[in-house]
Amino acid sequence: MRRVVSMTMVLIALACSSAVAGSGSGAENKTVAASPVNTSSPALEADVKRSMYAVKVFTGRLQSELVQAMQAGGPTNAIAVCNTRAGKIAAEVSKKQNFTMKRVSLKNRNPDNAANEWQRPVLREFELRKQNGEPMKDLIYADIVETAVGNQFRFMKAIPTGRVCMKCHGTKIEPAVKARLEKLYPDDKALGYSVGDIRGAFVVTRDMIR
Repeated sequence: MRRVVSMTMVLIALACSSAVAGSGSGAENKTVAASPVNTSSPALEADVKRSMYAVKVFTGRLQSELVQAMQAGGPTNAIAVCNTRAGKIAAEVSKKQNFTMKRVSLKNRNPDNAANEWQRPVLREFELRKQNGEPMKDLIYADIVETAVGNQFRFMKAIPTGRVCMKCHGTKIEPAVKARLEKLYPDDKALGYSVGDIRGAFVVTRDMIR
């Protein structure tokens, strides 16, 4: 597999928060670039803008439903929203934007959200960039990679761990919440986070016509 365009991006002109994830093929990138994105490619720039917009839409819709669930029944109610609605919202946004998105992590809660071969190096690179003082909002990666079936656009944006996340992802989980998590996710790895940690990334991918 050969990388066609490699870019890690900070688009100051695009003020979008949070992100969405999309899984791609199982092919693995050999390296992870840490240089600024070259936005001279109209095709790449358009895909990055759409990815940032998708992140904003997905996050807004999910947060809205989570807030309503929390107000109606507390954290245990919100867990159900993540379990049943997050994937559906991502699928709806993906269909509208004509690409694939999801959330991935090195410490996944849902087995479907485990980072694959090419996503793991990007997440590790995000950690190094964060340790070197790079702001969380700038931890973005964009790439066009040649795979066995054609070129693929790949985009990732780090997911920060906020204070509200501690209720389900922190070190001190309420017994009722812990019991609910254990029932829904018996192999849960997404625990023990602190505020400000990278909890994973949103991923967007699009298979490109040769």
